[in-house]
Amino acid sequence: MRSIEGNITKKLAAVVNEKDVASGDGYPVKTFSELVEHTATLAYLNKDYLLFYRGQGTDYKNKSDKSTFYPSIYRGDYLPKREVEHRFDILYQASSKLVNLLGSRTKIGTHELKRKKYIQWSILQHYEVCGTPLIDFTHSLRVACSFAHLNNTNPHAYIYVFALPYITNRITINSEHDLVNIRLLSISPPDALRPYFQEGYLAATSDIEHEYESKSELDFNRRLIVKFKIPKTKKFWGTHFSMIPQSALYPENDVFSSICKEIEVDVRRELKPGEIGEFLAKWSVLEEIVIALNKRDKEHNTFFSSLNYLRKNRQLESSLINNIDKLRRFRNTLVHSPKKISDKDISPFMDLLSFVTDEIARRRY
Repeated sequence: MRSIEGNITKKLAAVVNEKDVASGDGYPVKTFSELVEHTATLAYLNKDYLLFYRGQGTDYKNKSDKSTFYPSIYRGDYLPKREVEHRFDILYQASSKLVNLLGSRTKIGTHELKRKKYIQWSILQHYEVCGTPLIDFTHSLRVACSFAHLNNTNPHAYIYVFALPYITNRITINSEHDLVNIRLLSISPPDALRPYFQEGYLAATSDIEHEYESKSELDFNRRLIVKFKIPKTKKFWGTHFSMIPQSALYPENDVFSSICKEIEVDVRRELKPGEIGEFLAKWSVLEEIVIALNKRDKEHNTFFSSLNYLRKNRQLESSLINNIDKLRRFRNTLVHSPKKISDKDISPFMDLLSFVTDEIARRRY
């Protein structure tokens, strides 16, 4: 995504480094009213952008001591390519489960959800099922502050102000800033109550999934205008405002909450500790080996094009190529139609995968 420098007031600039707002401990404010006044001025000074908020109990920082805001699927200090691909495999399977469960649980407003991946990912992200390329924001300062205080045992919390492009549609893709912004309030089915109570929005870097040049381009600190440090006390809210209770932020009669909990249980059981996750991780290794064998085009080659190249140039025996094709078809079924696969089906393909990988290494192709 494109990096920007926002405009802040002289009062804020006396404490905050205007050119590096992600550093430091944040501008301290004592009350919610004071925070509203600051953000009102920021909205006026940054007319070219729409301001969004995020509240956290902890200020997570990277190795450079800067606040960092990666979408959940990209988090981690060391993140090899095959791990990112594995996380996307988890996401694809969770999306498939979500679509399959919708038909039997709810009917209203699900037509678009079944067709558009960004809506599926938004639901999975907002209900914390698994990692996605999306990150949560809110347009409500009160919601952000309530989340910052919720279950927070620290004496302070943090409110972050981000500048994103103006929204023109329910799913807005801005090619100039390489950003996608999703307004959950108008795109979530009405049975999904949580986004409405939380005034939820999500954002992502457009046209990027597991292929990217530098991980830093996915960090939303590139859009950070300022961060505030607020006290975790009742005095912060004053007499005219109050924290939104957890029961309102997470309503109990939310149909999608029960659906997503079921998906989360399946994802944890089937993908992370189990044989499915192990198969996908080993498959990623085989993909890298096949791509490395393609000496023709190091910049644009993909697994599929590399496999075709090896087939045409007979760099691998036809029996190995056929086994790789068989494994690829099984992998696709595993990700997109997991209910068709049982635990007993996985074991022979695990053995085949190990055999193919070892055979290629042994023959030193």
